[in-house]
Parts: sequence; structure tokens; C-alpha cells
Amino acid sequence: MHWRLRRASPADAPAVALVAGASFLATFAGILDGADIVAHVAKNSSVEAFRRWIADPASVVTLAEHPDGAAPVGYTMLTAPDLPIPAGPHDIELRRIYTLPVASGTGLGALLMARAVEDARALSATRMLLGVYGGNRRARLFYERQGFALAGRRQYQVGATLHDDVVYARDIG
Repeated sequence: MHWRLRRASPADAPAVALVAGASFLATFAGILDGADIVAHVAKNSSVEAFRRWIADPASVVTLAEHPDGAAPVGYTMLTAPDLPIPAGPHDIELRRIYTLPVASGTGLGALLMARAVEDARALSATRMLLGVYGGNRRARLFYERQGFALAGRRQYQVGATLHDDVVYARDIG
């Protein structure tokens, strides 16, 4: 499949927010509390939040579109690091990378990761950091296949509940 990746514009904020909410729900339904999922998405994946990130020159939001009809099916978001490990001046955080179930097993995740690394290098980053729910084995295996190594741990709040996350790092310089 020939996925289309492009940098999101402010007009894409509703599409990215839609994918963010749907992919978070699809990933964590049956794992996290439903009310916590709804509260987390409302707080962290609103259209307004994505408008701010898209407008931030230190961030990059990439939208993945289905080749038939251009429906939004995935995205990545790079930002300044906000993790509980020492960050250097050339570090960047891959704050989000998600795809919808329609793209599972198609290579879109690896394509989005490759694009995120390209975009991070264009911002002069030499190390990419990310946090992931410690119990998300599938995501952790993906990150490890992509060259990420354990760099720390954190607690992350989803709704009213604290969860144990792991922090990964990868040199990209």
C-alpha cells in the first residue's frame, strides 16, 4: 500500500485529533479504564491542542492518509522533550506515533517512524526520546525493532489513574 505522509497544517487539526482519539481508544480499550480514556483524549487530543502543536515551530505533526480517498489513518508528533530523564539540547521527543487498525501490519508504523527520524534530523536533533505504557508489549517490541533502548521510567496519568511507563532513547545523529 502506498500511504501518503505529509506535514499537518492548522487546517488538519480536526483530522489529527480524530485519529488521536480513535487510535488511543483502539489501543487501550480493555486495558485502561474507559472513563480514563475518555478524559485523557478530551484533555490531550483536542482540536485546539493540535492547532497549538502544529503552529509551534519546534514541533512537527505528520499526518498519514489512506491512498484511496485520503482518509486520515495515522500520525506522529515531535516536540521538545518533556520526560523525567536528562535531555540535551539536541534531543527531541516522539510524543505520539499512532495508526488506526485499518493500517495494522501494512508497514505504516515503520514508514511513520522513518519520517519522524527525518523530520527530527531536519530540526538538528541527534537523539529521539519517547515514553510508552510499560504494559504495551506490542509498542515496546516495535520501538526496540526500530533501535530504541530503555533509558528510564516514569509515571504517566491517564484520566484519574497513574500508570507505569518506560522511556526509550535512540541516537539519530
